[in-house]
Amino acid sequence: MANIKSAQKRIRVAAKRQARNKHIKSTTKTAIKKLNVAVGAGDTEHTNKTLMQAISAIDKAVSKGVYHKNTAARKKSRLTKMVNKAVV
Repeated sequence: MANIKSAQKRIRVAAKRQARNKHIKSTTKTAIKKLNVAVGAGDTEHTNKTLMQAISAIDKAVSKGVYHKNTAARKKSRLTKMVNKAVV
């Protein structure tokens, strides 16, 4: 444990940010997993709705600084390609 007051605060702040980032990443991954299940089921309407939810979760993660914008673009692109391939 740190002895300096500012170092102790940095530890507390880092733990708080880590918990927040973990929650956001977990929520995003859950949305992506739901999309994978919807694609596997083959329900087009549900798949499109779930895709929009997954994209929204990714965009929120970017706005909060959890994902880089290029990482988010790559994830969204891959998900969209997956859905388009499954729907056709």
